[in-house]
Order: sequence, then C-alpha cells, then structure tokens
Amino acid sequence: MALSHGGRRGLRTFAFNAGDNHRGRELWRMLKSDAAMPNLHAAKSPFHAARRSVTLDLGSALGALHGREDIMEIKWLLDFLSLVDTRNFSRSADERATTQPAFSRRIKALEEWIGATLFDRSQHPIELTAAGQRFRPVAEEVLRRLLQSREEIRQIGENTESTISFSATHSLSLVFFPSWIRRIERDTGILRTRLESNKIGTCVQALMRGECHFMLSPTHSSVEMQLPEDRFSSVAVGVDRLLPVSAPNEDGEPIHALPGSKDRPVDYLAYVGSAASGQAVDFLLKHHDQAPVLQRVFDSHMAGVLKSMAVQGRGVAWLPESEILPELETGALVLAGPETYIIPSEIRLFRSLEPLPRAAEEFWQRMVDAGSASA
Repeated sequence: MALSHGGRRGLRTFAFNAGDNHRGRELWRMLKSDAAMPNLHAAKSPFHAARRSVTLDLGSALGALHGREDIMEIKWLLDFLSLVDTRNFSRSADERATTQPAFSRRIKALEEWIGATLFDRSQHPIELTAAGQRFRPVAEEVLRRLLQSREEIRQIGENTESTISFSATHSLSLVFFPSWIRRIERDTGILRTRLESNKIGTCVQALMRGECHFMLSPTHSSVEMQLPEDRFSSVAVGVDRLLPVSAPNEDGEPIHALPGSKDRPVDYLAYVGSAASGQAVDFLLKHHDQAPVLQRVFDSHMAGVLKSMAVQGRGVAWLPESEILPELETGALVLAGPETYIIPSEIRLFRSLEPLPRAAEEFWQRMVDAGSASA
C-alpha cells in the first residue's frame, strides 16, 4: 500500500491494509523504525518526479499486512495531540474548528483503529491512559516526519533554502519579534524570514511537526514546556515580566487593587486555554503567601485583548511589561499590587535537534554564541 500526497491542502489520509487491530498496532511499531519511514529531511537527493504527486512506499512495513481496509486519517493524530494539550474535549473541538460530538467521534475512531483506550475520561481534566502515553511520541514523530518531508518536497526547485521560519505567540509576534530581528540584522544584514503567529499550543505543535525551524515563547520557572529535552533545545533571547495592572482612578491609584477581600473581590481578566502566561499566573495565585481574592469576569488567550479590557477599567490583568510600556508611561495603566505579585519571564528560542537547513543552522549558532557571551 502507499502513502500519498496531493491536492491543495496537502496530506490528508493514510490508507492501510490492516486485517485487525493487532496488525494495526504492529504497523505503528514498524512505522516508527527508520527503515520504514526514512528521515527525508536529511536526504539531499532531488525529488523531481515527486513535484506533482508524492508516493512514499512503505514496503516491508505494509507488505505482510492483508485483510480488510482500515482507514486512519491524519486529522485524528492532530485531534489526539490537541486533546493531550488541552485535556478538554470542548476546548480541543473549538481549537480544531469542529463540534464537540464530531471531535469525540474522531477520537473514538482513532482508539478503535489503535485497539486501545487512549484517554481516561473518568478524570477531570482527562488523563492519558498507559496506552495513550505510549502512543503520544509515536503520533508526534509520524506527524513530524510527514509534514517535514512535505515541506522539503514543496521546496524542490524553489529558492527557499535561505528562508528562516519562526512560530511565535501573538504577543511576541507583535511586540518582541520586530525589534529583536532588527537588532540581529544590524550584524548579519537583512535576513529572509517567515513568521507564523498563533496560540502557544499551536506553536508547540508546529515545531514538533517540523512546520517551522524555530519557536519563540515566553517561559516561566513554574511552567513546564511540552517539548522533550532529548529532542528539542532552547536558548534565552530576552527577558520580560508579567505585571498585575489596572486602570487608575482620578487619584492615580488602581481601580482594581490587589489583594482584594472576600467582601470585595478584585475583578480579574484571565488568560484562557494553554497559554504559558496563564499557567504562570495560576501558579502564583495558588502558591502566593497572600493569595489575591479574585472574581473572574473575562477570559481571552490574547494579551492584547486583556490589555484593552484593562485600559477600559474592566479589571486587573497580568500583562507582559514589554507590551504595556506606553500605557505605563502615560499612566493609562498602573501597578495593581506590590512587587511580590510580579512574575519574571524569559523569552526563549526553541528548535528541534534534527538537522536544519544551512541558513537556519547558522542563525541558531549565532543565537547560541550570543547567549554564551551574555552569560
């Protein structure tokens, strides 16, 4: 059987001849091996015949499999990884632009194809079963190899070797990236770059799949990044702080002042979803000696939206200092509490340990050297 690529939207479906679930599981073990799925990213030979249609012969991985045809769709793997990230069916359905019933059916179809339950639905939030934990690195690796190979093939005959691609959160894309890359280009000259802006969970998945060379993300000591250290590396490229801020009253004091009380809780503008900043704030709220008393009145995954609401006096929000410097200077926003409520943040550049194109590798080495020089 074959794995095919075609159409404007790229890889869509695996079609496997698998007689039963046992054979399906055996197939996954074979797909993991380098012999069954070669790393096309490292290959240097051209794929001229593949420019209109690509077929990767899985040969020995499929030759012994016979029986009824089981269909496993790539979107099921994307669904699976989204649910691993959010641990919530409703949020993942929204992230994957589908309804919750349809999303649940796709997860169930994947479990039936695997022949094992991947999620423990009795837990809140849901947890991976032992089978799910075993399947997670397989799903990540298969997607990474497929999409990385697709990107390689798309670039055949195109002058894109010098393009350095980044994925970054919305806040870093708007505020940090432009000035950061401009400083670098003072030494290197103009670089050919591409930036995709998205939520942190989508950025992480893009890096795992090989859809970008680098990911920029805010990091916090209390928040673990979902990037295995044996497969990914990172270097610090900047620092920031999350400041609790509020619009001021006529006397210049915060309208919504921390810590609040049970009788007068502070209106709170919160991050939603898997945002690293939101997780850092949640950790602070749970472990601070004088935990604020808050009532959550608004949610968004974008710091820019929270800033707009804070400026309007809607509540207190923890925002990146780099993003609110103008508002702090003009007094449109003021600190809503003492320094103990400030959360340090480090901006890091992440990459896969897989070989990158020459321009990307040279860029990475420059970042590593700069980090060593400033250490």
